[in-house]
Amino acid sequence: MRTLKVLTSILIAVLIGFSSLFAQGFQPPAEGQSVIYFVNLKKKDAFEYFLQDKYIGVIKKGKNYLRIECDPGEHLFWASAENKEFVTTDLMDGGTYIIISQAKMGGWSSRVKLIPITEDNELFEQAKVLVNEKGAIVMPESTIELRNSELVEFIANILEHYENEWKAKYNFQHISADMAIPDDKLK
Repeated sequence: MRTLKVLTSILIAVLIGFSSLFAQGFQPPAEGQSVIYFVNLKKKDAFEYFLQDKYIGVIKKGKNYLRIECDPGEHLFWASAENKEFVTTDLMDGGTYIIISQAKMGGWSSRVKLIPITEDNELFEQAKVLVNEKGAIVMPESTIELRNSELVEFIANILEHYENEWKAKYNFQHISADMAIPDDKLK
């Protein structure tokens, strides 16, 4: 009987943990963290996302979003499509940020444009509706690890180009700490 109670308690804890993984709506970051939502508002675009030198996920074709928690402070996020697009950040502890991924016409496939938004942006309401309608894309950790091992040279090459050429040549977007979306606007 005692074993049954222990197993039931463990099962309940696991289910509670799983439900937060697949929860829809804006979820606050864990204590001491910041959170960024990469939101794709179009049905036909597919982009891969990176945090500095790590692959963090993909939004395959469809209206979807990724939810990424990270330490507050300075980071380099980027997306890969026919081009590479970068966003520098200076995130505050407990802050929630939104980046819209837009497709642009490319030569062979879509190009990606990353657009950090605040609650004053015209795209905010569309992003809010999408996040509140469905859960974030959750990739298995094993898939993320596999993609990171497959993309080691690719990532190093892209970051070398960013540091040595693109950072000085292009005016990439920046998210400052004060661009966090207030909690009352996320409901």
